[in-house]
Amino acid sequence: MIRIFPDKSRFNADHGWLNSRFSFSFAEYYDPHNLRFGPLRVLNDDIVQPGTGFGTHPHREMEIVTVVLDGELQHEDSTGNKEIIRYGEIQRMTAGTGILHSEVNPSSDTPVNFLQLWIEPAERGLTPSYEQIRYTPDEMLNSLLPVVSQSLHEKNRVAYIHQNATLYLSKLEAGRQIDFQQQHGRKNFLFVIEGDLKLNGEHSLQRRDSARIEDVADLQIHSGSGAFFMLIDLP
Repeated sequence: MIRIFPDKSRFNADHGWLNSRFSFSFAEYYDPHNLRFGPLRVLNDDIVQPGTGFGTHPHREMEIVTVVLDGELQHEDSTGNKEIIRYGEIQRMTAGTGILHSEVNPSSDTPVNFLQLWIEPAERGLTPSYEQIRYTPDEMLNSLLPVVSQSLHEKNRVAYIHQNATLYLSKLEAGRQIDFQQQHGRKNFLFVIEGDLKLNGEHSLQRRDSARIEDVADLQIHSGSGAFFMLIDLP
């Protein structure tokens, strides 16, 4: 089964300093039929204005992944980490038993746009931890580049996640296709960051559309004019 969720189906929260679009129930948006997809609990598409951001706040029992698309995001947490995340970098934070952190846009003139995902861990009570990895954008050209994974982290420059999941990034050139085989009983979540995709020859997706995929063994991901997308393999 492949279910398509167009960009316009996402909830929009505009606070002036922050413009967010939620793919799942979050904050003031609640839909009992849209709480999660497997262990994927949150996918927020945030734009934070210069010199503003999220002040210090707590998290518990969640794997939090941040993918910066444009601009810079400054992270600081209660375990002593202070980093700036840019395009080409991935942040993974294990909230575990509890962590405090802040996320602000350090620029004086440029907004930052980033995706933030919350994935439920396979076990609770983990020690809070932080990891930031850098990838080379050329590596995702016409291929699936793993950037967060439990199973692939030892052989690649991949952030470790405490869940049997893998997050891939890809940039497809116009007219190119990627084939992906899904293991029995697993799910895939596909999110188009930019461009257009055709999924299995029949499902068309545009910028910021997503697909929730279950019980489909083979995926053919094709782009007519080029695309930048994220694919998440989930239990």
